[in-house]
Amino acid sequence: MPFLDLPPQMQERVVCSISAAVKYEVAANIVLAVAEKEAGKPGQWVRNANGTADVGSMQFNTSYLRDLARYGITPEHVAAAGCFPYDVAAWRLRMHIKNDTGDLWTRAANYHSRTPRFNAIYRADLMRRAVKWADWIEARFPTHDPLQAGARPRPARVPAVVAAAAPAAVPAARPQRAVLQPATPVYVPRKLLVSSQP
Repeated sequence: MPFLDLPPQMQERVVCSISAAVKYEVAANIVLAVAEKEAGKPGQWVRNANGTADVGSMQFNTSYLRDLARYGITPEHVAAAGCFPYDVAAWRLRMHIKNDTGDLWTRAANYHSRTPRFNAIYRADLMRRAVKWADWIEARFPTHDPLQAGARPRPARVPAVVAAAAPAAVPAARPQRAVLQPATPVYVPRKLLVSSQP
């Protein structure tokens, strides 16, 4: 079991982060890094100076809940225990990565703030944490490099897509991308550069 080295209070965070990353096709180490950085708890509300609040395990900002209210998603859902708050956070991360501008890490750090100085601080810490989580994932889950000629895929216990943690802007060229298939999920090794384009 790859989670035995985690304290019990972290197991939900890790399992839910990886599950949400797979559902929303966001790099697992990014979701894990955001979850660790936010370090929220179920039921937690943190008031912000701008009148919004950060809610629950992923400290999801209530300003984003206005858009989700039409789907019946309430602050109480996001504040609850379980994996739903991680799913909503991974959905939001996917939207930032797909729609925002800047390199991958700036877009992921938009989860915290689009204000450049706050984003830069969060971005630097997010990248450091993402490297740590990428190492953790690689040490625990069987992987396959889909770009290796003639290699046969090995099923992974958890399909995790991990982004490269490049400190500078990520090159604009799109890398070849592995397609996740239910029968043989694959892992994109973090030695590959991830495009700044979604």
